[in-house]
Amino acid sequence: MSNDKWKISSSASPLLLVVGAAILWSTGGLFIKATDLSAFELSFGRSLLAAIIIIIFTRREGFGINAISALTSVLYAALLLLFVLATKLTTAANAIFLQYTAPVYVLILEPIFYKEKFRARDFATVAACLVGMSLFFVGKLRPQDVSGNLLALASGVCFALFFLLLRNAKARKVNRASSTIYGNLIVVLVCAPAFFGAARKGISLADVGSMAYLGIVQIGFAYLLFTSAMARGVRSLDAGIIGYVEPVLNPIWVFLFIGERPSGWALIGGAIIIASVIVHMLIEMRTRTSKASAGDALIPHE
Repeated sequence: MSNDKWKISSSASPLLLVVGAAILWSTGGLFIKATDLSAFELSFGRSLLAAIIIIIFTRREGFGINAISALTSVLYAALLLLFVLATKLTTAANAIFLQYTAPVYVLILEPIFYKEKFRARDFATVAACLVGMSLFFVGKLRPQDVSGNLLALASGVCFALFFLLLRNAKARKVNRASSTIYGNLIVVLVCAPAFFGAARKGISLADVGSMAYLGIVQIGFAYLLFTSAMARGVRSLDAGIIGYVEPVLNPIWVFLFIGERPSGWALIGGAIIIASVIVHMLIEMRTRTSKASAGDALIPHE
């Protein structure tokens, strides 16, 4: 199926496409928890199928790569694998909330990468999120919870660096999906020994189903929904805010179907992180709108 055959009804709101993508992304924790496969075994099948789906639908844009897209591919591979490892070790809520600390690192690193000003509200957001992060390490924690939390934080750092490098002009000179495709293929190479070792012992149909869903639907189709929305003019800030449907729903699915309960401290910490970032995004959106309006007012009208 060619890229031009990938059609979504024009009557569908682009914002609804972002919501759909976020809902699909949010099911990752449930299916990662549901399988008995290890993080490496599961990641092999998930990333292989995701790469195939995205290659099929974006192949007309070519598969070029440059130094920036190669680096973003490595970062994308790392954030994928770290997230699965974290979800296996700690609660799904901890893994997703801590991965979504990525905007905190963006706020800290953006002035360094692109020489942008670090504002007072940026500092307030970072401070609030650091408080939220600290709450994940309060209370009775198993050793694997601490390890999982740290891996989730590392995934968030990779997510932030990935996002920052995508802003680089060189990253936009190749297929927009290059980092996603090559990142998934890197995961495939890293995880192949673990997968084929498990395959010799036998993999259940349920585990194959989980891999297929995660690769084809949770990554592949979600990516296509999201990029279709962005191509229709959805603003990055709007998409970012709607994207926070994912960390809200992720632990809910796991609780409803598996019964895993995150700690009260983790829920409070997650709420602080999500609220802080969304408030920051809303203020940023209002500021940009005000500046645009002011600029329009300076233009003489006939």
